[in-house]
Amino acid sequence: MTMPSKTARGFRPRLGLPALGLPALTLPALALALATIAVAGSLAPIPAAAQDLSTLSCRALWYQRNAVYAEQGHCFKTADAIATFGARCYPPFGKLTAEQQRYVDEVRAWEARKGCN
Repeated sequence: MTMPSKTARGFRPRLGLPALGLPALTLPALALALATIAVAGSLAPIPAAAQDLSTLSCRALWYQRNAVYAEQGHCFKTADAIATFGARCYPPFGKLTAEQQRYVDEVRAWEARKGCN
């Protein structure tokens, strides 16, 4: 796993598989790709502005938000979250940094704007 990056918009978790020669991906871009596959059942085009939360579906926003908690070892309890991220449960047990919390708050704001459950 690579270190998180900072952008003008703030915290963006990054995942990568350097041992396999794959580049690091921002978690939002990876989440969008996985959500697209999960929802559409196939690989659909990913918007160029994958970091733009306004373009994401409710499911993709849910994934974005929970992926940050998963990266921090949150102990998921719902069947959907466990199926998606695993049970996790390791330190810091979902405690977010200030940057991560700002990002999660931004995702929640978009979920509210879109009327997501």
